[in-house]
Amino acid sequence: MRVPLEQLRTLVEAIFVAAGCSPAESTRIAEHLLAADLAGHPSHGVVRVRNYVLWLRAGAVHPDQEVEIVSENDALVVVDGHYGFGQTVGEQAVAIGVAKAAANGVSVVALRNSGHLGRIADWAEAAVDAGYVSIHFVNVTGTGLVAPYGGKERRFGTNPIAIGIPQQDRPPILIDFATSVVAEGKAKVALNGGKPVPDNALIGPDGVITGDTSVLYGEVPPGKNPDPRRGPGALRAMGEQKGSALALACELLAGVLTGSGTSGSERFCNGMLSIYLSPDHFAVTDFAAEATEFADYVRSSAPARSDEPVQVPGDIERARAAEQRANGVDLADGTWSDLSLTASSVGVEVPVV
Repeated sequence: MRVPLEQLRTLVEAIFVAAGCSPAESTRIAEHLLAADLAGHPSHGVVRVRNYVLWLRAGAVHPDQEVEIVSENDALVVVDGHYGFGQTVGEQAVAIGVAKAAANGVSVVALRNSGHLGRIADWAEAAVDAGYVSIHFVNVTGTGLVAPYGGKERRFGTNPIAIGIPQQDRPPILIDFATSVVAEGKAKVALNGGKPVPDNALIGPDGVITGDTSVLYGEVPPGKNPDPRRGPGALRAMGEQKGSALALACELLAGVLTGSGTSGSERFCNGMLSIYLSPDHFAVTDFAAEATEFADYVRSSAPARSDEPVQVPGDIERARAAEQRANGVDLADGTWSDLSLTASSVGVEVPVV
């Protein structure tokens, strides 16, 4: 189904205000979730609203938090998000990283105990908008969903990595991917009647590789929120041993080094280790211009399919966002049902679409 963008934005904002967030935070959460849907990544879009509200009610995430500086020097800072919404504490962490990179050429920010950080490309894009390259390693504490290479039991989170690179007079290059074949949210979207996951995305307890999302969620009673911790199987690492190695690195860098914990910990949160680089501090003539030139060189490669030109990371998402801004946001029927149920549970009227 297609839902007009502004109608969807108003609904999501109203849900979070009614659930106990400030208007400013509610707007911020809605903006980030909708940006993911617009970019064609519904796994990190409004499909998350129901979980966010349930976490808020359970005290697993707290509204309107400010990060606390745990330790700091000129180029490095460790901050604690105190389980605030990732859309809030993530934004604060990026601002600190950019400010330190501006002064020193490079900075490292270790964010611990953050609520769900959403689509990590948002944080890379925020740094690029300020003129900085950034690299982000993220782990998912307390929720093992992904089997390591060669295994069938869960050991990792979906553990995304993102990189943002500015271009001259062009939108940025944005690289963002889970280290699993698909993010958990994509499995939930498929469960809700959206796009199916690839048939190699999961592994069952019998070691059989499958695209059946029930091995992640188990049997979901009618009206209940799907819980990925209930299923007998696991998501699989992308790229076999390579994705498994990257997932391990995220657990150690974003989980252990930040002090946030690993997938084997008890309480859910995200940890994020971010590196910010100021191109102006490097001995290159014009980094953004050369990045643009090389990106165009990549795009100039003869396409394998005549109807599919070569693109660089970020191109597809921007085209998708422009189309959905004009024509409405694509939602799986089950996602709209979840939104409607959540809205009703906090006393917000559900619009007719």
